Amino acid sequence: MKINGIPYRAIWRTEGGAVEIIDQRWLPHDLRIVRLENRAAFATAIAQMWVRGAPLIGATAAYGMAVQMAADPSDVSLAETWQILHDTRPTAINLRWALDDMLRTLAPLPPDQRAVAAFARAAQICDDDVEMNRQIGLHGLEIIREIAARKGGAPVNILTHCNAGWPATVDWGTATSPIYHAVEAGIGVHVFVDETRPRNQGAHLTAWELNSHGVSHDLIVDNAGGHLMQQGAVDMVIVGSDRTTARGDVCNKIGTYLKALAAHANGVPFYVALPSPTIDWTVQDGLRDIPIEERPAAEVTHVQGRDAAGRITTVQIAPDGTPARNPAFDVTPAHLVTGLITERGLCPATAPALAAMFPESARAPS
Repeated sequence: MKINGIPYRAIWRTEGGAVEIIDQRWLPHDLRIVRLENRAAFATAIAQMWVRGAPLIGATAAYGMAVQMAADPSDVSLAETWQILHDTRPTAINLRWALDDMLRTLAPLPPDQRAVAAFARAAQICDDDVEMNRQIGLHGLEIIREIAARKGGAPVNILTHCNAGWPATVDWGTATSPIYHAVEAGIGVHVFVDETRPRNQGAHLTAWELNSHGVSHDLIVDNAGGHLMQQGAVDMVIVGSDRTTARGDVCNKIGTYLKALAAHANGVPFYVALPSPTIDWTVQDGLRDIPIEERPAAEVTHVQGRDAAGRITTVQIAPDGTPARNPAFDVTPAHLVTGLITERGLCPATAPALAAMFPESARAPS
């Protein structure tokens, strides 16, 4: 996708072989490019959310493994790197998927071949992510097209939550990919962007990328979504996923569950866009078996923004001494999900449907 007319991915390898990212902590007010030069830097970037979004976390971990293999390709280093990077974020399954993929690729090789193979595989993981998200966009486009036809060509109003756009992936995004494809197809869309407290990733990132691409949108407070649905102002909801269980439960940014409840109550279709590496085939019950990351209380008690002088600053919004809880994700049960938009098409959020769509990956329930 483009920033000020210049194409970017969210992570890339330079011609000189270095790995660089957009440090998303400073968006939308400042575009900062950071070079990740060692394993510790990759671990910090993931844990402190310089990068975020399940697909991008996985891609970043893959490149972290590659950089470490260039420094030390030993068996001990390989095992340690898997563990160090795996421990950075507990909820997004793409992290484990990418690390397991890299381990399967590298473990059988002699150490002197691992660095080259690791960089090649990390690059392929990134390219595959871009293509999966492009396909998600094409399948989601058909849903938007059908709604537009029913509305006689009037704009399709879409509500989204958090950021499941291209900054959460290598490119295209998941929930935003159908939106971008609809715009390219000449279909009118308007997006309601949840601010998504506590880190405001909707306000900071989704609004920024939609604005960069000229997509019609309004930023709304998190609590406005249900009201808009009651008023008939929302035609569909599209969100992303950090982990989807084998039966279709969806773990996504905190607040997603409330949007699904509101959509269900008001007859608004609720779609989840996800590439297949986001499916955790080892888990059936999302409420019981998905670990929910608890992040620092300061993300709730403080907010970051730009002051009147143009400086990026953090301010405290809660009283001194007030404790805060900060669960980063919640789980939306499968029965609230209208459909899963994957790279292979639209799929009901059920175990049989998912198994039929991805028979090579599905496991029999234990």
